[in-house]
Amino acid sequence: MSTNAFVLRPAPGSARGSSNSGAIDLLALLHTLWRNKFAIIGVTTVATVAALLYAFAITPIYRAASTLQINDKSAKVVTFDESKSTADNNSTSQYMDTQLELLRSRAVISQVVQKLNLVSHPEFDPRADQGLMAKIRRKLAQWGIGHSDLADSTAPLSEAQIMDQVSARFLGQLDIEQLGKTQLVKIQVDMADAAMAAAAANAVADAYIEHQIQATLGQSSTATAWINGRLGELGQTLKESEDRLQAYKEAEHLVDIQGVSTISASELSLTGERMIDARRQRAEAESQFRQVQKMGAGGWTKLASIPAVLADPLVQRFKAQQAKAQAKVDELAGRYGPRHPAMEAARSDLVAATTSLRAQVEQVVAGIERAYQLASANEGSLQDSFNANKSQIQDISRKEFQLRELQREVDGNRALYDTFMTRLRETGATSDLNAADIRIIDPAVAPTAPVKPRKSIVVALAALIGLLVGSLIAWGREALDGTFRSIEQVEDLLALPVLGIVPKVARNQRRNLAQMYSEERSRSFSEAIRTIRTGLLIPASSGKERVMVVTSTVPGEGKSSLSINLATALGQLERVLVIDADLRRSTLTATLGLPADTLGLIDLVKGSTTLEQCVQRIKGVDVLCTGRASGRPLEVLSSARMRETMQMLRGRYDRIIVDSPPLHAVSDALVLAHLADSVIYVIQSHTTAQSRVEKALARLTQGNATVRGVVLNRVDIQRASRSGYRYDGLYDYYQYSSKKTPRREFS
Repeated sequence: MSTNAFVLRPAPGSARGSSNSGAIDLLALLHTLWRNKFAIIGVTTVATVAALLYAFAITPIYRAASTLQINDKSAKVVTFDESKSTADNNSTSQYMDTQLELLRSRAVISQVVQKLNLVSHPEFDPRADQGLMAKIRRKLAQWGIGHSDLADSTAPLSEAQIMDQVSARFLGQLDIEQLGKTQLVKIQVDMADAAMAAAAANAVADAYIEHQIQATLGQSSTATAWINGRLGELGQTLKESEDRLQAYKEAEHLVDIQGVSTISASELSLTGERMIDARRQRAEAESQFRQVQKMGAGGWTKLASIPAVLADPLVQRFKAQQAKAQAKVDELAGRYGPRHPAMEAARSDLVAATTSLRAQVEQVVAGIERAYQLASANEGSLQDSFNANKSQIQDISRKEFQLRELQREVDGNRALYDTFMTRLRETGATSDLNAADIRIIDPAVAPTAPVKPRKSIVVALAALIGLLVGSLIAWGREALDGTFRSIEQVEDLLALPVLGIVPKVARNQRRNLAQMYSEERSRSFSEAIRTIRTGLLIPASSGKERVMVVTSTVPGEGKSSLSINLATALGQLERVLVIDADLRRSTLTATLGLPADTLGLIDLVKGSTTLEQCVQRIKGVDVLCTGRASGRPLEVLSSARMRETMQMLRGRYDRIIVDSPPLHAVSDALVLAHLADSVIYVIQSHTTAQSRVEKALARLTQGNATVRGVVLNRVDIQRASRSGYRYDGLYDYYQYSSKKTPRREFS
């Protein structure tokens, strides 16, 4: 017997429910597209057909183009303004941008509309807008989208309104562009009438050239009249500024202001340098004087140690004489007595040397004091002289500034007057040479092939968009489907092994789901139950699991049917008991067709009956129903009697399957999980929300329950196969051999 029958295996790279890594699985995305290939093909086909219908229904548009050459300056026989010849690329670009806007101006467009009588042309006449598109445009205009003058469809249009609308439409079909960085401009007109498109392109070029010629002639005459008027004003302004300059010179007696400024500045600079020297000398003298004052309290001997005093040559000489006399006295004192003539003579020399040294020290100190007084007086005198010169310079600077201001005014007025006079002469001399330098290089001709719609591109783009939209819809459906669809989703998201896959039973085979396995009504269902049984027969790491709780997230996921069929399969090999522990809403008892008041678990726990009276033998499996109803099911399951009952049942049966209530509704399953060795968790494919399952399993984990694995129930095999999943060929094998005699299981 195969141990992996009907284990759902996606094709390589198929989408998984979640990924902890967060990386994009390209193969998963591709397999999502493959599973939805028919829907994507359908969307692409619809978009392509719609594009084909649109491409063949739309009116073809023809494009005619003419080319102009626009020079950025007029050709002149004599160049009067040399600054124009030095215009850079930036000014040239600005000039061309200006000409492009002039080509789109209302004056040029209105002249073309009048010349070609586009007001009566059906493509532009707003009075001919009576079709569906016209109604849509008027409706959009009422909502504030598009031209507001289209909103009132009942009021008759004036000639000005008609001209504005026709000009606006023609401008929308006109395209003007500069060819690279050249002086060539291309004028393109898109119209349904090829001949009219060519005529319109040429008419725009002609209207622009005529408009430029008229503008140039008008500018010359206007400029001449304006310059003549301005020359009189500028002449009067120049004369007044010259009079003000002369009056100021006479009032201030200014003859050569530059010479006066130069002499005074030199004197001030020289005085400043002398003042700096005097300040330095005064600082040196003051330093020596402060030392003398500081040492004066210690007598002349302290004054003699000052560096400035020691530097005096006489002080040095007298100090040497004193030292020599002192040495002689010291020498004779060892040989003679104090009254010896030699000692008296030596002491007399010492006194004379000391007196001379003291007199010289006092003289040097007096000289230091006098030098300080002289340096201070000299610095003050130079400071007064500097301040006087500075005041004189400031006064001259103020006069010089005012004089230069008046001089600049005179120079500016004279330059402006000369410029206007020169411009007046140039305008008169070149008035006949200022015609616009514009010529048509390539006149427009009627095109033979339309430029749009480009049917192949429209169809290809529509197909591409349809393919993209279909792919986005497929990916969106996969992303929004928050249920479990494959083994990989369960294992990746829940980190639990999948014990097996139970296929969805056909509607005509659901008469008695409890006997589905024993009656062998569905070979695929029976093989799936055997696969789960084989996995449970392999002992877990903690040892043999005698008591197993079967639970789910919400009601209706098929846990009761799985419990009885799994017990039936295990009953062929072991002594098995099935307990209906859903005391609130029993499903297993009703599935087996037993009366609701059948003695069962509640009666056994209360001790009002024996096990033999409560157990029902069905298809080789003992069944323990819920029993007579109790108002407190959670208290019954949590009682000590319940634990004693489960311990007693462990000694009598090889395997106990407990059908418990769903986890999302009540806490009964958590209590039962503590009495069991492991938990089998049932998830309905394509139905149970992943978030609910995660919350329910989190409650089991917090309760320290051991979850043996997950059973993915009610898997639509046909749907999964169409979605790109494979089953190792087992499904095809059983489908092929379904008409043969079924195998008999040993009991």
